[in-house]
Amino acid sequence: MSILLFIIIILMASILQTSTGFGFSILATPFLLLLFEPMEAIQINLILSLIISLALITKIKKDIDFGILKRLIAGSVIGLPLGIVTFLFLDINKLKMGISIIILLLTMLLILKFRINQNKGKDLLVGGLSGSLTASIGMPGPPVLLYFSGTDTSKEKLRGTTLAFYLFIYLMSLFIQIIFAGTSKTVWLSSGLALPLVGVGLYLGQLLFNKVNQRFFRIFTYVILLFTGVYLLIDSWRP
Repeated sequence: MSILLFIIIILMASILQTSTGFGFSILATPFLLLLFEPMEAIQINLILSLIISLALITKIKKDIDFGILKRLIAGSVIGLPLGIVTFLFLDINKLKMGISIIILLLTMLLILKFRINQNKGKDLLVGGLSGSLTASIGMPGPPVLLYFSGTDTSKEKLRGTTLAFYLFIYLMSLFIQIIFAGTSKTVWLSSGLALPLVGVGLYLGQLLFNKVNQRFFRIFTYVILLFTGVYLLIDSWRP
């Protein structure tokens, strides 16, 4: 049963990541926490997310907004150390509860047509938040996704810029995690076994991306955010 659940998690998250540019960590991390210890779940997510970003980066390079990308990376450099300190010293359930509440509140604002004026300062702030979340729980997606959704960013630009940003943030977070939290054989063995599933997900996700219109993409984004927020809130109450 655990093996079947692992297969479903990796396959669905890979499809979502390829078709939207943000979905792997948002979908995979909460469920991987059901199967692995927090450190192992986070590092498996980081490794597979990094592989997906590497596989897709050449295909989506034309859609990247390099100005925003540079500011996101600059902000994340500050957020990464804060994230690993949070991971090492803060209770993981309290962290998940706080994140879930923020995700749910911001998603409701987006559904109610709340809009964000994009500027350089906010790019840096979002990058910092994303860096902190990646190093702490392996989930960079919510701040970036909420920000871009609130600024009416096209699905092509969202996918391209977020994937390029993730390529940097996943690599740095994995490096920091291994140095300060260590790693295990389980992490690398499970990641290796998941690679064929990731390959299938990449193919199916690309087919789906070409068929998804902007309106459906936005609705799907809200569903994923609400699901993640509710799941993390419920999971944070577990002993």
